[in-house]
Amino acid sequence: MVACMTPLEIVVRGRANRKYRPERAILHLTVHLEGDTRETVHRDSVAVHATLVEDITGLAAAGTVTTWSSDSVRVTSHRPYDRDGEQREMVYVSRIGLDVEFGDFDALSECTERWGALDGVDIGGVHWDVTDENRRIYERDLRRAAVDDAVAKAQAYADAVGRGAVVATQLADPGMLAEPSNASMAVRAMPLGAPPPGGGPSLELRSDDIEIGMSVDARFVAE
Repeated sequence: MVACMTPLEIVVRGRANRKYRPERAILHLTVHLEGDTRETVHRDSVAVHATLVEDITGLAAAGTVTTWSSDSVRVTSHRPYDRDGEQREMVYVSRIGLDVEFGDFDALSECTERWGALDGVDIGGVHWDVTDENRRIYERDLRRAAVDDAVAKAQAYADAVGRGAVVATQLADPGMLAEPSNASMAVRAMPLGAPPPGGGPSLELRSDDIEIGMSVDARFVAE
């Protein structure tokens, strides 16, 4: 009498990573001025901001700039100390942030040089990325590749112990795989290496490739 083998459960993580050429660049700018009175720094920062906006809107009309956004002016104050520890007069500081997205990288370099030469303008950095539409396409393809990787890994384990073809029972984001008693079919994937939220990196106009990765946890059974 031949004993019936218990189905073998195999749990693996599939991964897929590829690099893509940058398709857009977001330049982070800040209008930053200091002065003795709130009214002065507010007026001067608004004037510098207006100069930038006039230039940016012209570039947007020409199609060089794809999108842009701007904060409202913020004015803060503080009393600095001198080297003897004595408080000095009040100093007022204004800040206006702008984000400008370019599809033309030659124009990006020219504008960065031109705007960086303006008094009161700080270049915060450049964030390189692909377009939102293409990112969805790239991630869709990488999800499939990550699942293929998981299937290949699971089958290799099954082959190593003399079992048959593997059958997927669960697919999930890393760390979200349900216990067998709660098993339910769910296909998800989590992008790896996505750009961090918040502030941009230091200025660097070298357009490195954009790496996009997807990862998936999978549970299989093999007879």
